[in-house]
Amino acid sequence: MEIKAHVILKATRVDGIYDADPEKVPDAKMFERVTYLEVIQKGLAVMDSTAISLCMDNACRSYLQYEQAGNIRRR
Repeated sequence: MEIKAHVILKATRVDGIYDADPEKVPDAKMFERVTYLEVIQKGLAVMDSTAISLCMDNACRSYLQYEQAGNIRRR
């Protein structure tokens, strides 16, 4: 990728990746884990599809950050 990133951090207002917007759909299902390909195939509105494809093609890890203190940790 152009910026030579190994990791992408994405900030969001929700606490995970869902099959629908949990702010609009109360019974939206949260995924515990999801691959880039699943995001594309299921049409999940996580990130722009071009960004998802670039991350998938370049083996870049991405992490979701939501508005809660202490929510990012090293692995």
